[in-house]
Amino acid sequence: MKTTLAWLKTHLETNAAVDAIVGKLAMLGLEVESVVDRSKPLAPFVVARVVEAKPHPDADKLQLCLVDTGKGKVEVVCGAPNARAGMLGVFAPPGAVIPRSGQALKASKIRGVLSNGMLCSGYELMLSDDHAGIIELPEGRPGDSFVKAAGLDDPVIDVKVTPNRADCLSVRGLARDLVAAGLGKLAALDTKPVAGTFSCPTAVHLAGPDDKACPLFLGRVVRGLKNKPSPAWLQERLASIGLRPISALVDITNFLTFDLGRPLHVFDADKLKGDLAVRGARQGESLAALNGKTYALEPDMTVIADASGVLSLGGVIGGESSACTDATTAVFIEAALFDPVRTAATGRKLALQSDARYRFERGLDPEFVRPGLEIATRLILEICGGTASEIGVAGAVPAWWRTIRLRPDRVRSLGGVEIAAVEQRRILEALGCTVREAGDHFDVEPPSWRADIEGDACLVEEVLRIHGYDSIPAVSLPRDGAVPPPALTPAQRRASTVRRTLAAHGLVEAVSFSFLALKDAALFGAAAANMTLLNPISADLDAMRPSILPNLLAAARRNADRGLADVALFELGPQYRDDTETGQDLVAAGIRAGAVRPKTWNEPARAASVFDVKEDALVALAAVGVASDAAQLEASAPDWYHPGRSGTLRQGPKVLATFGEIHPGVLRSMAVEGPVAGFEVFLDAVPEPRAKGTARPLLKLSPFQPVSRDFAFVVDVAVSAEALLRAARGVDRKLVSEVRLFDLYQGKGLPDGKKSLAISVTLQPTEATLTDAEIEGFSAKLVAAVEKATGGALRK
Repeated sequence: MKTTLAWLKTHLETNAAVDAIVGKLAMLGLEVESVVDRSKPLAPFVVARVVEAKPHPDADKLQLCLVDTGKGKVEVVCGAPNARAGMLGVFAPPGAVIPRSGQALKASKIRGVLSNGMLCSGYELMLSDDHAGIIELPEGRPGDSFVKAAGLDDPVIDVKVTPNRADCLSVRGLARDLVAAGLGKLAALDTKPVAGTFSCPTAVHLAGPDDKACPLFLGRVVRGLKNKPSPAWLQERLASIGLRPISALVDITNFLTFDLGRPLHVFDADKLKGDLAVRGARQGESLAALNGKTYALEPDMTVIADASGVLSLGGVIGGESSACTDATTAVFIEAALFDPVRTAATGRKLALQSDARYRFERGLDPEFVRPGLEIATRLILEICGGTASEIGVAGAVPAWWRTIRLRPDRVRSLGGVEIAAVEQRRILEALGCTVREAGDHFDVEPPSWRADIEGDACLVEEVLRIHGYDSIPAVSLPRDGAVPPPALTPAQRRASTVRRTLAAHGLVEAVSFSFLALKDAALFGAAAANMTLLNPISADLDAMRPSILPNLLAAARRNADRGLADVALFELGPQYRDDTETGQDLVAAGIRAGAVRPKTWNEPARAASVFDVKEDALVALAAVGVASDAAQLEASAPDWYHPGRSGTLRQGPKVLATFGEIHPGVLRSMAVEGPVAGFEVFLDAVPEPRAKGTARPLLKLSPFQPVSRDFAFVVDVAVSAEALLRAARGVDRKLVSEVRLFDLYQGKGLPDGKKSLAISVTLQPTEATLTDAEIEGFSAKLVAAVEKATGGALRK
């Protein structure tokens, strides 16, 4: 919400400087994003009078202008068609920096004639888009500051308004809050009715889509007017906040939208075909809107139509077919209330934003519809002339009034500050509330413009806001002991633990959007159509990511394009299955692309493989308490992995992680050079840590010598090494410290369909050195356990 200081002071009677106003707005919870001083870049420019204008001797479209700058007369070459003797314009002397181009002006020859400065257009000074001619000033003296003459020494205040404060989306709303905070007096607003001289010839019928779509619609006709450029004060107000003046009729509606927070619309009355109907759009209807675009409409959208069809979208935008032009001599003024929810939904579906929609979807003052129409009528009559009809009314003001019970001690218990009951009442009444004492509490009726006040907590907030948040005393939180408890639970610490672990394991953390291109999402199992975005930040980020891997692959591709083919990246963040509350998973994903070991004089380079990312996944799981031998390995994985070089780690039905080389087809679709291996660790699937016993046990080193024995088993080729290792580990977990696979053999000497798996088993006694008999006994038990689990036999 933008306003200038002078504009604000048309509603706020105060002598406060801009700094005091900005500070007070901030303390009221209305963040001021910027205060722009428009005068600084325009300081060198002065008012000048064209004393003489004659044709250039060597150019048909140029003139030689003798200009009185207040400090003497200089000759200026000018190409503006409206340059003429006697006019007042804006002169830029040599050395002035032109705002539009950023270039310093120099005295230079133009077609052989020296030009000692420049007569400027509004476009060159970035005050308007008009570059057809130079600025013509209505009054002033040569040498006067252009900034002061044009009223540009007025700072522009840009206020960031939170979605619940619809009442502050107007200059008067800001002034009202400042007055409540004691920074001046609210200027009186003239809402005196304009008497109609004839009956309104255009009736309005409220026909849906339901009773909430448009509960109240007021309209009146003004005849015999002349649509012309707005007066200078109105154009300046609009231009100061970045709006382009168009015509008096349009400018008046734009002005009232920002000045009073009352959006209006004017139809060219001569273009209307019969009465107006507020109804739902019909199948196949469309609207050629004022922004030059055509929109296909849906039945749940509220439209205003006549016998010829749709004229405008209620609360959003008007249509070209009934737009006012310079030839307009009669208008129908619309002032209505439209359903905020339906207005917002319509705007989102059509990707259509407007100042009217921005206010209607946040809720408007239901009691200000008629006063807003009266003020608009008065402005039109004053600027454009004409005669007004009586007001036509359809519907009624919806019930908005409510009474809220407030106990004065709620401010202390909820807000933490003692404020006297009489002061609370004064603050609430200053905000426009009606307050009645009722024993030990107040019955408070909020004003019509504060739809956001819904309960006693809202009233407490209002009292604290006006009283001053800086008046709330700082109180330390209670401490139950000398050592504060941890702020995070073990489950909450998982993310940071895994992040540090993967970084220590040689991967670099990446941070990417939670969005990606829909075509890439389809490669990673995105089946939910509702995961596409209605309003993506860019065309190639139009879907929520079903996996983090495609974003990491895209990062690897960008690195490779810049000559960095060997990358190891990980990201920890959410990925999405659907749009439900449980459709989001916290995942640690990573990729290794290119070489994981560079070539040396005695070894070739080694490309990333499934085993590298398997280790990454196991390391991440170990960081959150899942030991490598506690997860079962399956030789299967989702379709985006290579079917023969991937796997899944699970505990029972829960999938803890997937890993493997990325499918070559996926790499081709994403234009990534392989090989690339990746992993995904699903942190939400890891079991919660136990409440007790989560600390590591003390390190106990055995003084007794470990013993290693090697075993080779002949098993079917279908038997996994994991099954054999698991059987070996389970023989005696207290005695076995390590079981490691070190050989795989198939071929000569073995029957078809068989393979040899060799393991090394390390025994670590803790009570006494193992005897030969104990070692042989263990070996026999291990062989029996492996043979039973795998169906294999000890290799002879």
